[in-house]
Amino acid sequence: MNVIRRRGWDMPESRATPEHLFFNRRALLASLAASGLAPNVALAQRITDQPDPTIDLYPGKHNGAFTLDRPVTDEKINGNYNNFYEFNSSKNVAKQAQALKIRPWTIKIDGMVEKPFEIGIDDLVRKVGVEERLYRHRCVEAWSMAIPWSGFPLKKLVEMAKPLSAATYVRMETFMDKSVAPGLKQAWYPWPYVEGLTMAEATNDLAFLATGAYGKPIAKQHGAPIRLAVPWKYGFKSIKSIVKFSFVDKRPKGMWEELQASEYGFWANVNPEVPHPRWSQASEELIGTGERRPTLLFNGYGEYVAGLYKDLESKERLWA
Repeated sequence: MNVIRRRGWDMPESRATPEHLFFNRRALLASLAASGLAPNVALAQRITDQPDPTIDLYPGKHNGAFTLDRPVTDEKINGNYNNFYEFNSSKNVAKQAQALKIRPWTIKIDGMVEKPFEIGIDDLVRKVGVEERLYRHRCVEAWSMAIPWSGFPLKKLVEMAKPLSAATYVRMETFMDKSVAPGLKQAWYPWPYVEGLTMAEATNDLAFLATGAYGKPIAKQHGAPIRLAVPWKYGFKSIKSIVKFSFVDKRPKGMWEELQASEYGFWANVNPEVPHPRWSQASEELIGTGERRPTLLFNGYGEYVAGLYKDLESKERLWA
């Protein structure tokens, strides 16, 4: 007998948004923009719909191993509620982020590797391919989203880099261009934005480099042309617009950890039992619905990642 065991985040296919509605959303928004009902949408469409050299790869083949316990967050809501401190500290960064120049975009691989190298984003994406995954994400601010990312597992890039055995961490760094991102002129932040993972975290099946979302190349406000998605950690770990991956033997200190380590630690694993110093993490708001749900340990992805931390629980504070 074939017994189906559903994971904690699974939902039946009957609850998924019908495919024809999902992919017609773009046409609907374009129609509204053309009619003058949504001028902001019209502007976003004109700016972000420029031809992308890899657009033929999207939407990537859907990976059915990653399912949801909730509907996908509406693309319009997701596209207009973003943290991107390189531009500003509000959630309203979508229009400003369109100034980001994402071609040409070169990614540097260095540190403890067999041979450092650089690779263009288009060459990288075509080399490793694209798949689609449905991921749930939890912000340390106690709200959550569900997003259909396209991209590839981070472990594919690790394999390409050929790190030396002594490399135990991956340090990631974002762009530094003050001419397009005014937030970078704010000297009280320790720019450039940096984040890090252990090698075990970076090669876990869940760790994902997103180059697309909602069936097309990723929008600039989401961290184009390439960003990290680690759904078992709080969102500040998911660095945007990455330009460098360095393989190192010392733990990298991320920007938020450097600013306030007591609130934004290195591990940042989602845990409803450990409150943020200023608010509870026991529940979360599903953005766009007003619904609140109990927060799940590791954001519900413990099956994949709990084993990474078993030997550390008595030694370190693993939760942000």
